[in-house]
Amino acid sequence: MKERKSAKLNHLQQQQQHQNGHLSPFKFAKLFDPEASWDKDQLGDVLHWIRQVVALLSGLLWGAIPLVGGIWIIVFLVISSGIIYGYYAMILKIDEEEFGGHGALLQEGLFVSIMLFLLAWILVYSLAHF
Repeated sequence: MKERKSAKLNHLQQQQQHQNGHLSPFKFAKLFDPEASWDKDQLGDVLHWIRQVVALLSGLLWGAIPLVGGIWIIVFLVISSGIIYGYYAMILKIDEEEFGGHGALLQEGLFVSIMLFLLAWILVYSLAHF
């Protein structure tokens, strides 16, 4: 009973903050909490930025090593999608059907991350090895 009242109070406070134009600060502990509630926009943003970080790090690494060839683009896609799938399926343990299915979640930020990956890879490779 007490938990229900505190949950309602928290929900009312969040609504009031949204109405006042002030958003509550995002808590990083929520990123690894399987009990946390997610709306579609929040989860999409988190998946998008995880993918961008993976793309940037992979591009920098691929360019520094120096790796060449189209197979490494496919390797990046597999690694990136595997990290995203592992995050929402194994860490957050969400029901993917509530968010549009696996396809929608795995596509979140995909095309932008490919461009960032290619940009970082080409730039670092060109600057470091020519």
